[in-house]
Amino acid sequence: LPMAFRDVNARRHIGLQQLSSLALAGRTLLGPIKSYKFIVDESTNESTLICSAVRLIESLDLTSAAGQLLNETIQAQNKEFRTGMSTLLFLIGAWSNAVLECLQQNVPVSAIVSVMSEGLNSCCERVQCLQISIHDVNKELCSSSVRPNAFKSKTCQTGYDSLLNPHILLYCQKDISAPEEVIPRNSCSRQEDDCNFNKCLVSPLAGFGSIASLVKPAGDESTSVISGSGIIASSCNKQKLTHSRYFSTLVGKSRFSSQQGNFQGYLSEHSADLCECYGLGHLAVALSHGNQTGMKLLQNIVAYQQERAECSGSSQFNIAEIVTCCLLGLPESYSCVCPGFVTLVSPEQATVIKYSEDKPLRILLMDGDLTEQYRHLGFNRPCNVRTILEHPSLQEGRAGDSWLSSMLDILINFEVNLVLVKGNVCESLMERCIANRILVIGSVTWDVLCAFGKVTSTQPVTYLTQLNAACVGSGAQVELWKACDGRAMDLGELVPVRIKVQGIPLLTAVLTTIVASKMQLIEDQFWTLVYRFHHALKDEKVFLGGGAVELLCLSHIQMLAERPLQPSNKNTVKEFHSAWLVASATECELVVLQALASGWKQYLSVVMCNTAKAASELEACASVDHHLKKAADCGSASAYILKEFRRGDLLRGGSGPFADHGEGFKVYDNVKAKTEAWRRALDLVLLVLQTDAEIITGPKRNQLLSSHVSSEFMFL
Repeated sequence: LPMAFRDVNARRHIGLQQLSSLALAGRTLLGPIKSYKFIVDESTNESTLICSAVRLIESLDLTSAAGQLLNETIQAQNKEFRTGMSTLLFLIGAWSNAVLECLQQNVPVSAIVSVMSEGLNSCCERVQCLQISIHDVNKELCSSSVRPNAFKSKTCQTGYDSLLNPHILLYCQKDISAPEEVIPRNSCSRQEDDCNFNKCLVSPLAGFGSIASLVKPAGDESTSVISGSGIIASSCNKQKLTHSRYFSTLVGKSRFSSQQGNFQGYLSEHSADLCECYGLGHLAVALSHGNQTGMKLLQNIVAYQQERAECSGSSQFNIAEIVTCCLLGLPESYSCVCPGFVTLVSPEQATVIKYSEDKPLRILLMDGDLTEQYRHLGFNRPCNVRTILEHPSLQEGRAGDSWLSSMLDILINFEVNLVLVKGNVCESLMERCIANRILVIGSVTWDVLCAFGKVTSTQPVTYLTQLNAACVGSGAQVELWKACDGRAMDLGELVPVRIKVQGIPLLTAVLTTIVASKMQLIEDQFWTLVYRFHHALKDEKVFLGGGAVELLCLSHIQMLAERPLQPSNKNTVKEFHSAWLVASATECELVVLQALASGWKQYLSVVMCNTAKAASELEACASVDHHLKKAADCGSASAYILKEFRRGDLLRGGSGPFADHGEGFKVYDNVKAKTEAWRRALDLVLLVLQTDAEIITGPKRNQLLSSHVSSEFMFL
């Protein structure tokens, strides 16, 4: 077998250089303010817009061994946590450069591996003092002087701040200071669960700007109090908006009088519980890291699920009950949360929906493909047998007509109106179903099937031939999804529809944008925030954010570098083969620790530059050194960092996504996601460091013979 051999463990370690160059492309993706990047395909000249480390690595052509290991590491972090990939990518690059510097100073590989591993383990233990429980976070944020209306996004200045779909919004209040002008947007006759959904969102989010700032006139800066609730609501502008598609001034006091009691009664009844709701709402803000739109959507989801949890005793936050639907062609201000399942269908399928709208439908769930060739996983075909036609029929004109007719007959006999399929759907069968006013929707996730199956008491089937009366549910309703102005949307090739069932816990975050290249980006950012919130509740603790943890790591590593060589590091001495090298073992350990610390320092300085808290990396490094000196003078670095964090002065500047939120605004990070990103970054760097050769087999050998790097290889 032809092979090529190359020594990679020279002073200019090739694998580490490749990691460093690949990670360099992700520097601007670090921190809450990220820079968009265009990835251009040279062969097709097509481009895609990315703003995350995962999409960056997926878009690059990673042909080298180090690049493939980098991709596997990023994907593993994304699969487990869905957050921390930018940190992981940056530290891989920073520590690769640091290790290369150690190699240039003739530090043995085993010494680098030992000292760096022990140094990171020591840091992970040291930063445990900066962990804070979710209960303490809620308590601290609720007692903070910064009320939820301080976190209003700048979108409120446009007059449309609510991310709740108004077609399911129960009440809209035009002027909170004048309760006689409360305006009912819709009656409560659609669904009982819709009404409960609206009720739970009125109280917990009234202070967040989702309800109050939507209904306040677009120019009024006054502060108003909802009578009987104690909620202070704030608005944005000074002129009253009298003509808008979002408001109506035709409703008099008589219409309000029949509903004012219920509205204020609910707020009064739940005013005692507002602090707890604010706590989780605050936590969503503190974990948003500048994602304003996603934060609003998450707050609405949390409020709804909290209300359900109080009634049913279930989990307060269930990520399996959240799905997304991406609508291209609408402004981002149309993003909202809808109960039920919102998806996209073809215009032909939409005609079926118009016929069956507001009618109870019989629903069928399928956990495979709805095609003639589909067989379930594990199905064993007979050996040495080739099937030409399973059901020959002389009456049918085509071979597949028999299967199509039999499948359609089954659906008609059981009076099925709606079929949700996990996999693909045969196009010919889809056409026949449309002709018979049967709606079939494919590519439905398993969580959605489970949600519908639970509320309709139906079990998914693999094949239509398994269908019986017990497998068909009832009570489903389908309607065209309506935008914030109450109009049904027709986006050309696809039409958004909403499927709902009484009592279904499923929530759909409808994400909208008019820029096609941003659609994937917006969805990724939303799920990153949702999973960050999910892991915070799962861990029951969070880290202090805003660079606090990394600053403590940097301070701790510097403290370790000032100590003499510890007995636990004596195995490092064995690598030195002469007396004067043994005497310099402490100096080598100092070099490795400084290399490890350089990763943290670069991390903090780049984040400060990306968020415009420093004009240059030199200025950012000076600011970090200033904090390190003050922490050393304080005597306890953790006490100093905690004090500065609570004051809001830790690595803060005058700009950034949180500049308008006040001095008391606090940012938090996930514990496991962050520490695992550190460990994965160092593990990959040390793995590549200890790789001493690259052996290439196969046809690529011939390409190397004629390449400019052929002199680096030994061809076997």
